[in-house]
Amino acid sequence: MRSMNRIHFDEIWQELTRILLALGFENSRAKRCAYIFTENTCDGVTSHGLNRFPGFVTAVKTGLVKTQVEPELVRSLGAIEQWDGMRGVGPLNAEKAMKRAIELSRGHGLGCVGLCNTNHWMRGGTYGLLAAEAGCIGICWTNTIALMPPWGSAERKIGNNPMVVCIPRGEDPILLDMAMSQFSNGKLEVLRRRGEQLPLAGGYDENGELTTDPNAILESCRALPIGYWKGSGLALVLDLMASLIANGDSTRDISQREKETGVSQVFMAIDIESQMGAANVDGKVNAIIHDFLDTPSLKGAPKVRYPGQGMLATRRENLRTGIPVEPELWQTIQRM
Repeated sequence: MRSMNRIHFDEIWQELTRILLALGFENSRAKRCAYIFTENTCDGVTSHGLNRFPGFVTAVKTGLVKTQVEPELVRSLGAIEQWDGMRGVGPLNAEKAMKRAIELSRGHGLGCVGLCNTNHWMRGGTYGLLAAEAGCIGICWTNTIALMPPWGSAERKIGNNPMVVCIPRGEDPILLDMAMSQFSNGKLEVLRRRGEQLPLAGGYDENGELTTDPNAILESCRALPIGYWKGSGLALVLDLMASLIANGDSTRDISQREKETGVSQVFMAIDIESQMGAANVDGKVNAIIHDFLDTPSLKGAPKVRYPGQGMLATRRENLRTGIPVEPELWQTIQRM
């Protein structure tokens, strides 16, 4: 395990803001985008935080990500709207789309925003948590460039298409944030960078053998879908729904481009607290979670935990002691 520097949240936030301002971001947008990258890292999702930041800067410099545009409303039908992301900043576009879904849910009980022509949103859990903070169940997903073979094939055809479901529970929301592969590409890249192996097989090597070597999986481009054929099927239908609801490009379309851009995303908010009352929501959710956590673990296995529980513990620890950052990565960012 590599040694890590512990850096205060605000120091990372300020450094990333400095870089984004130098790239031409308007002040408030630079601060908010930098905050999202910092928070992702604080929550232990370095793969979609600091680890992605240098690539994001390159995408801005090359014009793949446009910094001066805002999403535009294209079509509205009651609780459902379609927006065009204008190839803008993915995290800021996604945040605006989920906020709009929350607004729609106040009048309809449920709000749904399809966002086409946007860029990588980094960590999808950011937008699920945004909904939960507003007392809503948040559901969102995105399609991607083709990153995995369908079950039974060696040819990349389906996207990793991350999906998020977040349920409000005071300061401890339930957050399911998962890619369609056993391990996301971002996680594989982090482990390769650290020279670490996966805890269990996450894909195939060039010889078609299951492996725990992240580099071998990245080289073969044959990540293992979650649930084998079930994950393969889920990736396909998420792509279909995103393309239709957003009236945007599919994985097939996106994969014709040299770089991933112009993806389609869906953001849904269900105003559950207005329907049931916050106390009733908390009571029902807590009863289910407490019963779930009472489940005994197998001998030698870690304790049972709900989705997002580890992330919340990591956030609190890192806010208290500083965020662990690889020294080489921090030096790279400081030189920008």
